[in-house]
Amino acid sequence: MADLKPRIEISFLETFICSAFAACFAELCTVPLDTAKVRLQLQRKIPSGDGENLPKYRGSIGTLSTIAREEGISGLWKGVIAGLHRQCIYGGLRIGLYEPVKTFLVGSDFIGDIPLYQKILAALLTGAIAIIVANPTDLVKVRLQSEGKLPAGVPRRYAGAVDAYFTIVKLEGVSALWTGLGPNIARNAIVNAAELASYDQIKETIMKIPGFRDSVLTHLLAGLAAGFFAVCIGSPIDVVKSRMMGDSTYRNTVDCFIKTMKTEGIMAFYKGFLPNFTRLGTWNVVMFLTLEQVKKVFLREVLYD
Repeated sequence: MADLKPRIEISFLETFICSAFAACFAELCTVPLDTAKVRLQLQRKIPSGDGENLPKYRGSIGTLSTIAREEGISGLWKGVIAGLHRQCIYGGLRIGLYEPVKTFLVGSDFIGDIPLYQKILAALLTGAIAIIVANPTDLVKVRLQSEGKLPAGVPRRYAGAVDAYFTIVKLEGVSALWTGLGPNIARNAIVNAAELASYDQIKETIMKIPGFRDSVLTHLLAGLAAGFFAVCIGSPIDVVKSRMMGDSTYRNTVDCFIKTMKTEGIMAFYKGFLPNFTRLGTWNVVMFLTLEQVKKVFLREVLYD
């Protein structure tokens, strides 16, 4: 009879596949929330005749309702193809590289709990590396999601994700695909650290509490906490990134930051906070739950004669 022998670890390729699948599945579940977040972040104060500001989008539910009413349900899923492109590359790399980089930083002979600062450093590095590769997919996703805010009668710039890549290269040059790379690196490195390092640390802490183990409840709690930390820390950078990618009038990151601060105040950097947290909190829970379960497929007990 064959013996059952559990695998202790999985390869980088297997980790990449698990990470990409989990990230894409989470993206599919949360694209409408992300679209609402982007619309709120791109929205500027519009003066009315009596001097009051009448924003088109109000709150996450109001934004979702407005988009669905004016553009149809499909409007909530704009940019989903580019979003899946992004998550397959970015999600696969940032999560797949996290454990190898973390091990490299502390050394393969390290025994015990890895210090939090090493986890943060590992996540910062993998987030930066991953978004450098995936920036074109992020740009196209934001451009497609922002299309719905165009006035009636104005033709769409892009027919879809693939058309967007070609159109941007044709009209703006290859380098345009890396527009907003600076704030995007900062945003994704920081958010990745907030997500992965906090999830890793909180999961480790929870599992030390009597009665808790490596279970769905543990993954749920750690995922929600990771999403909250990511939004609190990354919102200002996320707003600047969305505006630079969705609007070419800004000269650079500093110009976008100064103009936004001067015309709209500091709270503009937390526009879309609730839909952003709703999205990232949900995204993290779905992604980490899926990731933990998919990894078990590769870590399953295998038969040896």
